Amino acid sequence: MVKKPVHGNISSQKAMDLENKYGAHNYHPLPVVIAKAKGPFVWDPEGKKYIDFLSAYSALNQGHCHAKIIKALKKQADILTLTSRAFYNNKLGEYEKFVTEFFGYDKVLPMNTGAEAVETAIKLTRKWGYEKKGIDSNKAKLVFCENNFHGRTTGVISASTDPTAYKNFGPFLPGIEIIPYNNIDALEKILTEQGKEIAGFVVEPIQGEAGVKVPEDGYLKKSYELCQKHNVLFVADEVQTGIARTGKLLACDWEEVRPDVLILGKAISGGVLPVSAVLADDDKMEVFKPGEHGSTFGGFPLACTVAKAALEVVRDENLAHKAADLGKVFREELRNIDSPLIKKIRGKGLLNAVVIDETKEIEAWEICKQLKHNGLLAKQTHGNIIRFAPPLTITKAQLEDGLKIINRTFRQLIK
Repeated sequence: MVKKPVHGNISSQKAMDLENKYGAHNYHPLPVVIAKAKGPFVWDPEGKKYIDFLSAYSALNQGHCHAKIIKALKKQADILTLTSRAFYNNKLGEYEKFVTEFFGYDKVLPMNTGAEAVETAIKLTRKWGYEKKGIDSNKAKLVFCENNFHGRTTGVISASTDPTAYKNFGPFLPGIEIIPYNNIDALEKILTEQGKEIAGFVVEPIQGEAGVKVPEDGYLKKSYELCQKHNVLFVADEVQTGIARTGKLLACDWEEVRPDVLILGKAISGGVLPVSAVLADDDKMEVFKPGEHGSTFGGFPLACTVAKAALEVVRDENLAHKAADLGKVFREELRNIDSPLIKKIRGKGLLNAVVIDETKEIEAWEICKQLKHNGLLAKQTHGNIIRFAPPLTITKAQLEDGLKIINRTFRQLIK
């Protein structure tokens, strides 16, 4: 007998069937349907409760449906949602002042998605290269790292080394150079040899999609110093690592690096609306003139109101400090799990990953399905890696409940 939905009006199976029939098959979701959420918890249509240990890839750092953010959304939605940038509105300037002071930059260019923000940073960096650095027309180069993930637009996948992202989507953007991640010698070599034509170095402080790859201490600082030496912009993609996820407001803060261009998204709106931003100082941002870049929804009043409330939550609830403390607890407890399936544990703050031993004949996907069965949601990345990133508002007790599920799951799988 099919259980009647408790949340919503369709069953889990019906929801999955509809997506499979009418939606493009560009994702492979875990077989779970979410119909309701609050804080670190979600519920399926039948009423089963789960702990969310993915947080929409760190878009939900403030937890699901945070009361302050939702209140701001509802209040503003009754007054004004969208004007386009054809006119001024009374929320954008207020937000721009707040966000630039919050992160310590002169200017912000607001966009919607993380991929849009990366594209914006690419355009900004190239234009700066021509107009400020003096690179010959159409000769500017950008340096990216292997195994990066900056989105899935045509421009961004031109820098990807993942065949899933780029296969059969060419031809690609020229002027892209790719070097190994966490290899300061490779960066120094390319800047020394080609620095006159390189406008920027685009890097994730921690490579999230690649499996939470944390670079060696000093890598970001040395990279930044090399960029300064060669008059190259240091561009940090903090879409996933920013907004307190790693235990600092920005992951770059761990090495006291202030990027020339900062890319933000995801949790800047607390998972309520698509909001992203590119921040830089006047000498970089002034290269953009009217009509050269923008978006109808970029900086729309509803988004500005929501993003301001979301960042206030991060500040007022001291989420960076909380992520740092709970992250230490989480990694310590993970290391105490006695399982031959676990090959390596890595992470920073509450962005963590477990590398599964590929020789043990069980895939990370199967482990994630068992975790789901036991009441915890996480997702594999790059085949044998499971990423764990609960909301930063999670309590220590709730985190420990999640750890118990993880421990129990690994014990069940080795029987």
